[in-house]
Amino acid sequence: MKTQLVSIIIAAYNAQNFIQEAISSVLEQSYENIEILIVDDGSTDATLEEVKKFKDQRLHVLSKSNGGVSSARNAALKIMKGDLFCFLDADDVMPSEAIKSRVDVFDNNPYIDFVDGMVEYVDKNLVPLERHYVPEFTGNPLPKLLRLDRSCLFGNTWMIRKRDGIKYQFNESLTHAEDLYFYLTICNQYATNYSFTNTPILKYRQHDTSSMKNLRGLENGYSTLLKEIKSNITHTKKQFWHLKFRVIRIMLLSHLVDGRDPLSAIRVLLTFPWI
Repeated sequence: MKTQLVSIIIAAYNAQNFIQEAISSVLEQSYENIEILIVDDGSTDATLEEVKKFKDQRLHVLSKSNGGVSSARNAALKIMKGDLFCFLDADDVMPSEAIKSRVDVFDNNPYIDFVDGMVEYVDKNLVPLERHYVPEFTGNPLPKLLRLDRSCLFGNTWMIRKRDGIKYQFNESLTHAEDLYFYLTICNQYATNYSFTNTPILKYRQHDTSSMKNLRGLENGYSTLLKEIKSNITHTKKQFWHLKFRVIRIMLLSHLVDGRDPLSAIRVLLTFPWI
């Protein structure tokens, strides 16, 4: 059996404080047949200078004007050479067995398309927070994704088998849930199979601030997501209505719990697009 090449894609924007830790964690993987594609998305800080300190021949750097994370990932997807690929946010790190543990699952089953794994929550200094995400599902993930089911949906943690004839491209109009929609577009093209490993594959850094606090942006993002799914993803009417219910519930709780703004919660209930 040949040793499969794995492409790791890191989109970076103003990530000078964390990018060295992210890259080092990939270079220190026990699985060595990798290429690392770093896309500097028009950073205005020293991100690019920090990246260029690494001399490993497996690392390739792309620079582009700022266009958002989806645009940056698409730039890397166009040139990647891997048999398998995955993503890493510039402020997160991979445990040393993150690549090998997932490749092992692929090697043992040629019919698997996606392999996920355990996620460890850490603080900004990488101190464990005693909180974990563990997948619980195997099979075709499309129905689960349409339900926003956490048994297979955390974020950009899937390693993906690259298959001929399949389009791998992010929707650059989405400002939220871009990972979810990316997975949906792949699953919509053929009957896929999802599995996972119980080995930790990501240390997910928690910050004091979060893009999820931009609740108006979150509303607009989810509204766009629903429109794209309705137009482009195969679904039943029941699945779509359930998805809308879940999205509205997320927005209501976000305004009530994170924003502590009951008036905005009522506004969402009354005005959120009933597509």
